[in-house]
Amino acid sequence: QVQLVESGGGLVQPGGSLRLSCTASGVVFSATSMAWYRQAPGKQRELVAKILIGGSTNYADTVKGRFTISRDNAKNTVYLQMNSLKPEDTALYYCNARPTYRPVDSWGQGTQVTVSS
Repeated sequence: QVQLVESGGGLVQPGGSLRLSCTASGVVFSATSMAWYRQAPGKQRELVAKILIGGSTNYADTVKGRFTISRDNAKNTVYLQMNSLKPEDTALYYCNARPTYRPVDSWGQGTQVTVSS
């Protein structure tokens, strides 16, 4: 049973920063690609950033240069450092796991990020 537990969301002013964390259990973390998605009200869920097992990353164009995804295999945790936040970054942020040995998506419960003055 894969479990993903997210934390770190909250309310921040435009231009501020937040760091999201997602700790995984029930997977071989070092063999699992991890990602962050987000969903704003009335919009489809979209990929924010992904980090593969070798450490390579990719980002949505809207967050490039502002967000950084990283992973700590010793702690089974993936992070999303979000800087220069904008109101349009407001959304529910979900952690995603896809093991390379069993390509089935698992999702966390989501953590709310609100960017507002």
